[in-house]
Amino acid sequence: MSKKTVQVVGAVITNSDHKVLCALRSPVMSLPNLWEFPGGKIEPGECPEESLFREIQEELNCAIQVGDHIETTRYEYEKVIVELTTFQSTIVSGEPQALEHAELRWVPVKQLDSLEWAPADIPAVKKIMKAFSTK
Repeated sequence: MSKKTVQVVGAVITNSDHKVLCALRSPVMSLPNLWEFPGGKIEPGECPEESLFREIQEELNCAIQVGDHIETTRYEYEKVIVELTTFQSTIVSGEPQALEHAELRWVPVKQLDSLEWAPADIPAVKKIMKAFSTK
């Protein structure tokens, strides 16, 4: 049986202190207790940017401006293939709240690799850290 591919989007939300908003998956989610960029599944008829805006409103109760595409990664998990597209984002209104996640944490870019990330998010983490280190 072929695995289903799920299209998901993730927001790499940064603040003026060059910190990135990281979200810890709760124990009831798949891949529990791993860190990820907040976001979720693209619904039929949505473009990735629309999905990301909606998901961040639902998960974090704040509004973002979706910026540049960072990375698209395909990762094959045991039951599903995840295609994750991440976008640079900034908060335009509201304060992020962990409505679905166990914890939210602002992490300096150079310390991102100190967290245990969900596998699909790792290529984006590496790309962000590399891009930041050249600034």
